[in-house]
Formats: sequence, structure tokens, C-alpha cells
Amino acid sequence: MESFPAETGVREPTLAEDPALGLTQRAKLEILGAVLLGLFLVALDQTIVGTALPKIVTALGGNDLYTWVVTIYLLTSTITVPFYGKLSDIYGRRPMLMIGISLFLVGSALSGLSQEMWQLILFRGIQGLGAGALFPIALAVIGDLFTPAERGKYQGLFGAVFGISFLIGPGLGGFLTDNVGWHWIFFVNIPIGIVSLAVIWRLLPTIKRSDASRNLDYLGAIIFTIGIGFLLVGLTNKQTGDWGDWFVGGFILIGLALSALFVLAESRAREPIVPLDLWRNRTYVSSILSTFFVSFGFFGAIIFLPRWFQVVRHESATSSGYLIFPMLIGLIGSSIVAGALVSRTGRYKAIVLSGLVSMTAGIALMTQLRADTEYPALFLWMFVAGLGIGPTLSVFTIIVQNAVPFSKLGVATSNLTFFRQIGGSVGLAIAGTLFGQALTDQLPAQTNKVFDSMAAAAPAGAGPQIQQFQAAFNQAITSGQGIDLNNQTGVGQSFGEAILGQVPAAFQGFFQPFVPQFDGAFNSAMSLAIAQTFWLGVGATVLGLVAAVFMRELPLRRSHSPEQAEAGASVGTI
Repeated sequence: MESFPAETGVREPTLAEDPALGLTQRAKLEILGAVLLGLFLVALDQTIVGTALPKIVTALGGNDLYTWVVTIYLLTSTITVPFYGKLSDIYGRRPMLMIGISLFLVGSALSGLSQEMWQLILFRGIQGLGAGALFPIALAVIGDLFTPAERGKYQGLFGAVFGISFLIGPGLGGFLTDNVGWHWIFFVNIPIGIVSLAVIWRLLPTIKRSDASRNLDYLGAIIFTIGIGFLLVGLTNKQTGDWGDWFVGGFILIGLALSALFVLAESRAREPIVPLDLWRNRTYVSSILSTFFVSFGFFGAIIFLPRWFQVVRHESATSSGYLIFPMLIGLIGSSIVAGALVSRTGRYKAIVLSGLVSMTAGIALMTQLRADTEYPALFLWMFVAGLGIGPTLSVFTIIVQNAVPFSKLGVATSNLTFFRQIGGSVGLAIAGTLFGQALTDQLPAQTNKVFDSMAAAAPAGAGPQIQQFQAAFNQAITSGQGIDLNNQTGVGQSFGEAILGQVPAAFQGFFQPFVPQFDGAFNSAMSLAIAQTFWLGVGATVLGLVAAVFMRELPLRRSHSPEQAEAGASVGTI
């Protein structure tokens, strides 16, 4: 085990430079518990709302606004992340974290009281405004309380919080919705949030940097908000539209153009929201890029597993959530172990690279997914992928916080969170496109086998008519003018019944016995399409691995000393 060299010749940091100075270990752990509770709120809310949303829409009406309940939360929570990080560096973590939790609780209470869909959408937006603060500032608080050398022991708990929320969220959401009422999926946040607020208010010091400029970059803030808004809405619209649609491709292009303009504005700002000098730090840049690609691959690929369980294997929504338990076991365990290893050894590059290799291998194994894949094999593949995902959730935060000056810890942490969320959004949009095209390509090959069986069993003289219908059917599928495949990928749909509805009445009696075979053909095509989509995850994680290879491993600091922080940051500069 490598020991850390003792620092000599450095002055003792002031309270403003080290918010943990003077706090007992017990106080630190109480603050850590409160921060984890705040994170648990956000993570649990996402899994609970997803389970209950169909019944909420049924109760409030407005099915055409269904996606905006999720989109508005994604927008407000993502856009506000860099602002909270910057403001916490200037005004301190405590006020920003308390504002974030308070907004989240207010949004939760109002969402539970919603009587119409537009109200729910508005109040979910308020929830998102608060959620944008919780993850980056919570991670920054850990950076304040513990030095990088200590941090790994506690950082892994953040991955565990998200894993636990995925375990209990679907069941709790279903129970509350079915037995108490959907309103309580929002009200349940309030007592947890109040406890978290009370501990943070009582114990977390309010530290303001005396040297921080209060000249906020308002122009950059406006450009960033509008640009990322267009980008996220365009990516969200991709789930139901084509790249060529104005509300998809047009919005994305506007978002990218404004993002370029934002970089120009930041280069001239006196106090930029995103300091561009951080991008000269090789360790910081490689960590940000690797995190982006990991999220791209993870969210773009794994999102299809619950759908596969529900559509192909006819599992319930709740059961499909619990069937990804093997992945969560690997994720939670490796997140905690990786953090502990970083603290014990002071090394992190090998841990990150090993995790990315494991994640790549796990997703590559899932490219073998078929309709008849046995659960034990799939569970093993998910576990291997989870083992790799865990370290990326805990260790990259330690790496970034160790690589930047202490004065920029908040903004650096928020940038990591921001690119993780953007990577997931981009991955989802591209994965959805690849899945749709793969399904269209695979379906004729699978249904042709059924048509061949029909032709063999057809009465004399019926063969040509079956072939004619088969050709028309395949043309309709490949041209997109036939059966709506988006609808067929929903739960409880029968592809065979959809085909039967298009068969001439005189032949429906003959077609009826083949309905189960057409359903099986669709399940095979869908499984193969999902398997092809996993290659996107493999490619993305390989890019994340390449980015991590170029990372420069810096010694973990054992204090918050400004001299040591600046020295570490300069070593990591390109």
C-alpha cells in the first residue's frame, strides 16, 4: 500500500478555505447523512414518478402532455446545475443547498396538490429547479468536509444511494399509487426533506469566499439557458419524431449554435459560469469526456432492458424494475469498494480503467440478447456491466475535485454532473433512432418465416395471394406506412392481432392460428433490435476508456491547503 507524503512548509488553511476546519468527525458524518438524504429524495422521486405516471395522466387527463411531465423536470434540473455550482463557490454551499432542497419540497407539495396536467407540469418544473442543486452541491459538500485522500471512503455511498432508490422506488410508487393515492408519491418527500434541511441548517457552516467576485455573467447565463433548453427539448422530441423535423433537428442545431456562442461569451466574461481555464487541465478534461461517453453508453443501452422484460417476457412494470437487481448489486458494491480502494491506495486510474473495461464487456455480452435468452445468463451480463458502472459514479468525482483549485471545486463538480446528464440525453435520443431502424430492418426477416409456414399449410390456390399480402406487408413495414411499430413496442400489444386486422375477411379464419407465431416473430425482431442497440453502448464506453487512458494521475491531496490545491492543478495542466 502506498503512503502519502507528509506536507511541509504549507500554512494552515483558514476557515473560509477549509469549511471542515473545527468540525468533529461526528458532525461531519451527520452532515454526510443529511446530504445523502437529500440525494435520496431526487433519486427516489425519479423511480416513483415513472411507475405512477400512467395513473396520474389517467386521473388528470391531458395524455398529449404526458412527456412534458418528465421533460420539464429534465430541463430545469439540467440547466440549473452549472449555476448552482458557480453560486455555491461564491456564496457558500449551505445557502445554495438549502435553497435547492426547499424548492424541491415546495415543488413536491404543489405537485401532490395538482388538479390539472398543466399544474403538474409547472410544479414539476419547480421540483427540477431544486433538484439541480442537490447532486452537484452535495458532492461539493463532501469535497469541503473531506480531503481527496479521505473522500473515497464516503464517495461510494452516493452510487449506493441511487442503487437503493432503484430497488425500492418502483415498489413504493406502486404501493402508494394503488393503496393510498398518487398524490402521496410527492408528499412522501416532505418529511425526508425536512430532516435533511434541519441537519444542514444546524451543522453545515456558511462559508463565503472573501476573494470571490460578485460580477455574475448574466449574458452567459441567458445564452446558456436558451441554448441548453433548445438542445434538451430537441433531444426529447427525437423520441417521437425524426431528425429532419424542425422541432428535433432544428432545435438541436439552434442549441449547438448557442452553445458555441456561450463559449465565446465565457472567454470574455470577468466571472464566467464555466471557467474555460479548467479545460487546460488534462485530468479534468479526460474525466469530463469519459463521464459523458459512459453516460451516453449506459443510458442509451440500459433503458431498453425494462421494456424487453415487459414486452417480450410479459413481466409487470414493477417486476421489470426488480429484474435489473443484478446490475444494481454490481453497481452498489463496486461503487463502495472503488471509493474505499482509492482512499487506501491513493491510486485511481487503474480502478477507473478496470471499471470501464468491465462495463464495456458487460454491455458487449448483452449484444447476444435474444427472445429466448435465459435469465441467469442475462443476470450475469448485467452484473458485469454494473461492476463497471459503479466506479464511474464515485471515482470520477474524486478525480475532478482533486485536479482543480479548491476555489473552483463547486463549479468543477457541477460541470461533471452536467455532462453526465447531457451524455444520457444524447445517448437516449440516438439509441431510440437506432432501435427503431433496427426493428424495421429485422421484422421482415422474422415474419417471412411465418409467411413461409402459412404458404406451406395453405389450401391449393391460396399461395399466390399469401405471397402478394406478404410483399405488401413488408413494403408497408420498411416504408413506415403500415403498422405503427412505436405502438407495438408498448406493453400488452399483439403484433399478430394487428396483422390480422389488415387481412381480407375471407382469409382471417386461416390467419387466426398463426397469430401467436407473428407475436413470436415480433419478439425475436425486437430482441435483435435491442441487441444491436447495445453496440452503441459498447462504442461509447470504448471512447470513454480511451479518454480515461489520457488521464494524468495526480497524487491525492491530504489537506485543503490552497498551495497544494494550486500545485496539483498546475501539474494536471495540458
